[in-house]
Amino acid sequence: MARTVLRPRTALRSSSTSHSQSKKSRPGSAKSDSRPKSDSGPKKLPFLVRLLVMLCAFAAMVAFAAALAQLTLQPSPASESLTHSNLHPGRSLRAYLDQPELRDAAKQIGGNLLLGIPFGLLLPVLVPGARGILRVLLLTAAVMLMVELVQGALVTGRAFDVDDVILNTTGALVGYLLLGRRLNRAVHPREPRRKR
Repeated sequence: MARTVLRPRTALRSSSTSHSQSKKSRPGSAKSDSRPKSDSGPKKLPFLVRLLVMLCAFAAMVAFAAALAQLTLQPSPASESLTHSNLHPGRSLRAYLDQPELRDAAKQIGGNLLLGIPFGLLLPVLVPGARGILRVLLLTAAVMLMVELVQGALVTGRAFDVDDVILNTTGALVGYLLLGRRLNRAVHPREPRRKR
């Protein structure tokens, strides 16, 4: 008698599950997703557009390098007695902020930040391998460190300042986060991973 009671229940379950599965697999069902999913990711820009963007970025980098050299490597004999090398992070920043005129502090800090922004914008376009914040920051820090070393060693009236390197690198971070990352993805899109 127990067997006769169980049989109809299992039969009922199997018929209800097959009924619910048939509902899910119906093509007109709202829950079914019969559209094929595309793994292509973001569309690539045409080759000529990418080439044009890279050429513009190269021209901008050359112009920026010339302006950077003009600003940082030009001798300043008049300020030779006022310049001192700074190897302690934060010392020059405190000196900038302690100035009586807020405009002078903004000029020093803002100018160094602005000098780094083009690196964050242009490096990801020019160097496909500069994908990611860490690589952009390391490249910017290396270039700015060389500029500061040349300034301190060879240019009259200029001195090495580690805070300038920190501010320039921070500017590169800002440029990368604002636009550089998007430009890198547009010009050098990643190839979609193929499923094995």
